[in-house]
Amino acid sequence: MKLLHIDSSALGSYSVSRQLTADIVAELKRRTPGIKVQYRDLAAEPLPHWTPVADASDPAAVLGTQVLEEFLDADVVLIGSPMYNFGISSQLKAWIDRISVAGKTFRYTEKGPEGLAGDKQVIIASSRGGQYSEGPAAAFDFQEAYLRAVFGFIGITEPEFVRAEGLAISDEHKAGAIASARASIGAINALTAKAA
Repeated sequence: MKLLHIDSSALGSYSVSRQLTADIVAELKRRTPGIKVQYRDLAAEPLPHWTPVADASDPAAVLGTQVLEEFLDADVVLIGSPMYNFGISSQLKAWIDRISVAGKTFRYTEKGPEGLAGDKQVIIASSRGGQYSEGPAAAFDFQEAYLRAVFGFIGITEPEFVRAEGLAISDEHKAGAIASARASIGAINALTAKAA
């Protein structure tokens, strides 16, 4: 099995999403001996934002092709995605722009768009300072809603979320949210399906 592990938080060792993706990778390695892991840190090595290029040898085009091939080659894609200003980080958006390629991960047909990447499983480690999965702030959740939409568009209709939220409410709430997220890792379908 091939795992593509993506981190996008700018907080380094203080990042909860990075802690969660590391825990998920450890669990996948425990359950799947011989797993091959490809790692990309979008904060440490940000991708240039997408622009049209005429020359396929342009460094940005070469990097874009490499990023797309990493995605296409993976069986499972693990993404650490903190919520920034109700959405995803610009680094993660730049990566999504590189994998959302007509003819590769989706195509247009007479019946509408068709996703071509449905054979992959996606796990998203989501972290948020506030409480957005329910309650009055739920209307501001453009992070998980966007990720569900964009992955659904390319054929991955059931991304799985490991969520730690309310991290900025208090130290006690943060500890409980992280513990709850870690406890949910064992139930991820992508882990159990690939480990079977």
